[in-house]
Amino acid sequence: MATTAFVASPARLVAGKKEMPLNFAAHSKNAGKMDRFIPNRSASNLDVANYNVSREAKDVENVDAMSPTKLEYKKQLAANLGQDDSARILAFKQKAPTPSEGFENHMASLYSANAGPRPKKAFRAVPQQPDRILDAPDLVDDYYLNLLDWGSNNAVAVALNQAVYLWNASSGDIQELLSAQGEDYITSLSWAADGKHLAVGYSNALTQIWDAERCKPVRNLDGHAARVSSLSWNNHTLSTGGRDSIILNHDVRVREHVTATLRGHEQEVCGLKWSPNGTQLASGGNDNLLMVWDAAADRPTHRITAHQAAVKALAWCPFQSNLLATGGGTADRTIKFHNTHTGALLNSIDTGSQVCSLQWNRHEREILSSHGFSQNQLCLWKYPSMAKVAELTGHTSRVLHLAQSPDGTTVVSAAADETLRFWRCFGEPAGAAPKGAGAKLGASGSSMMRSVNIR
Repeated sequence: MATTAFVASPARLVAGKKEMPLNFAAHSKNAGKMDRFIPNRSASNLDVANYNVSREAKDVENVDAMSPTKLEYKKQLAANLGQDDSARILAFKQKAPTPSEGFENHMASLYSANAGPRPKKAFRAVPQQPDRILDAPDLVDDYYLNLLDWGSNNAVAVALNQAVYLWNASSGDIQELLSAQGEDYITSLSWAADGKHLAVGYSNALTQIWDAERCKPVRNLDGHAARVSSLSWNNHTLSTGGRDSIILNHDVRVREHVTATLRGHEQEVCGLKWSPNGTQLASGGNDNLLMVWDAAADRPTHRITAHQAAVKALAWCPFQSNLLATGGGTADRTIKFHNTHTGALLNSIDTGSQVCSLQWNRHEREILSSHGFSQNQLCLWKYPSMAKVAELTGHTSRVLHLAQSPDGTTVVSAAADETLRFWRCFGEPAGAAPKGAGAKLGASGSSMMRSVNIR
């Protein structure tokens, strides 16, 4: 009759005596203090456990009928399938105990013995001072003009009011190419790809092509009704933009040189640049408009109104043919990036000051901008993050023009403070030794030192 009290925990008879269950004895001896271990089965896979139990039951029935070869095969198969015969059906997971203070794992060297030092990220040093400074007296302080260019012959052409001077970057020789007559003054310059011919725009609406080697004009190109403020070459085609708001394409090989008249701007065309592959022409105007034209069309492919001020600074990307960078004037202050195939605006960054000119680095994914009020500095940006790499200061007035050396290592800036400054900010091409144009700027010994002077 006494056994009915132990249905949940039945007792055992030992040597004719009744033995109380362990848990019952603990409960009766320490009433109210009993601890039960509750397993944590969060790491258990009950489906796998059920499979293993049923498999073991079948294996017990068939184990005597299996040969040792079949048993080894099943063991290898289970191992390849990730089934461990020795694994427990129920898994209990606990955190590893924390090591005592000051404990050192002497096996750590085993895992770090073959690990070399981590490579350090190399940062390119950008010189903060110009290599050379030249005086440029009478440089016209006009945001809408384009008075500086660096040709493939390693000659820098700069317009100083009515005269154009050529400075040879290899030898340092200086020569006066031309001088305008009367009240006319130079409004734009652009070297042809051959480095021999220089296009010159005048305030009287005339465009001339000069042979720089013989210092003689080759031909006159007319068609504008106001000053010619921007020029750009595309092989034998010279595009000119003027204050009359039109763009003319001239084929310099033929008598009837005007091959196309592009109308779309409402005010002066102050920026003009052909893409490197010659398929698209970008134009910027004082009407805050950016136009993209196809070579075979007389209507703009894209008419972009993203800027809030005059668009003078234009630069085509050297490593992506459909990427165009543009800069806005004082009321805009931004550098914008455009996909010229779709017309989409890709990015815009506020520089905090007037953007006068832009130049891409041909060796790194970087772009250089020149600025006006208030710091009159040059800024080197990393593309596409537009993180500022360096600021180049020294000019005391707005930096109106930039031009790049033929080897892409040096940039010359011209500012309203009437100086030219040469900056080696783009570095050398990968694996190339310094040589050629722009690598070493020559000393000047010309009699024109009175006009263009080395400081």
